[in-house]
Amino acid sequence: MSDRVQRLVQLQDLELMIDELQDPDHKRKEEALGFSVENFAQLEKARERLLKQIPKQDLRSYRRIRRRHVRAVVPVHNGICLGCFQTLPTRIQRGSSASGPLPACENCGRILYWF
Repeated sequence: MSDRVQRLVQLQDLELMIDELQDPDHKRKEEALGFSVENFAQLEKARERLLKQIPKQDLRSYRRIRRRHVRAVVPVHNGICLGCFQTLPTRIQRGSSASGPLPACENCGRILYWF
């Protein structure tokens, strides 16, 4: 996975955690299970630091996709996009270049990474 995509995956994970902590029902359930939900400010700071490391073009693409889908960055397994579960055409190459476009699913538009 390229550094560009890896940073977007990290951003997505942080934003999903922040979204969950902002949901009062989810927060109550976490506390009932004995989990601490006091680190909200630390998650926000980590998110802000990470945003400074992501190229603006990549961030724009991520934000656009995130408006439509909860998960904007999804893995590929056995040639299948795990966002929409469609088989990818063979011309979609693994990874991305340092400055080129991010690899994306032709069906759902999500950013892809291979593992």
